[in-house]
Amino acid sequence: MQDTMYFKNKLEDLKSQLHSRIHSIEKDIKHEGLSPDWTDQASERENDMVLDTLGHNAEIELLKIDAALDRLAVGEYELCSACGDNIPKARHELLPFTTLCVHCAKKIE
Repeated sequence: MQDTMYFKNKLEDLKSQLHSRIHSIEKDIKHEGLSPDWTDQASERENDMVLDTLGHNAEIELLKIDAALDRLAVGEYELCSACGDNIPKARHELLPFTTLCVHCAKKIE
């Protein structure tokens, strides 16, 4: 059995980082502290679409992390959701919220 506390801590750390990132993105999108100059404001708002996409991606990653934490809690974290084989520890090191073993991930790609 893999070190579940190690991966739980790793997932919780990622989750905390994502919450901070989302908070920063939301603050930037709200344009708190905008320049009083209209031209500068236009430039500042130009990146809203990119920020929105980054925020959306972070929220998706948060959902994956929550699902991984749920799988940890019920003892299914190490199991591939497609074939039921063990997911190698090295794969979880790279993608702590993965649900697939290398073989099944390659089939999907």
